[in-house]
Amino acid sequence: MTLILTRNRVSIRTGAVHSRRKERSRQAILAATRALVAEESYEKVTVEAIAARAGVGKQTIYRRWPSKSAVVFAALLALSEDADGQSVALPDTGDLETDLKLVMRATAEEFAAPSFDRLIRALNTEIANDAALAAEYRKKLAQPLEEAKKARLRSAQEVGQLDADADLDLVLEVLYAPLFQRWLHRSGPLTAAYADSLVDATLRAFGP
Repeated sequence: MTLILTRNRVSIRTGAVHSRRKERSRQAILAATRALVAEESYEKVTVEAIAARAGVGKQTIYRRWPSKSAVVFAALLALSEDADGQSVALPDTGDLETDLKLVMRATAEEFAAPSFDRLIRALNTEIANDAALAAEYRKKLAQPLEEAKKARLRSAQEVGQLDADADLDLVLEVLYAPLFQRWLHRSGPLTAAYADSLVDATLRAFGP
């Protein structure tokens, strides 16, 4: 019995060490991917370069992700998670205008950052040409974020800060689409003032 228990303990410890190594490897790969995309054009980044930067073998990446675009998506998805691996919730101070301006300013700042800009442009290019990746993006990132946003809007409806009959999908489109279009076409600066103006316009359109 003692020998069996000892073996079990060794097995558990070995498994835990292996899991920690796998997680460190995963984090190193994702960080290397983000760094390389920020430094180079997406087209110039290769799986071999990611592996070299992360200090792992190329097959280590391919065992987890089938393509470079899948690694880039994983690197972006990791940015939307908190320390516990859960999606970040929208702030709720009780004041919808304050909360939306906080979120929209942060969004504008993020899209204006060169490192994030290259990463998200690369991903959007791949999504446009890869239906499977587009579906995964929708399921794992876009849809959960939309539900978090809608949850905040519903709480605003409940306290009379937003029209009770407002179409929440439309509210989000009015709020975010102009910012995305400006970013996509590089047609204007993504400033805090611009973010605030989008919130103001949206609340005028859908206010109580």
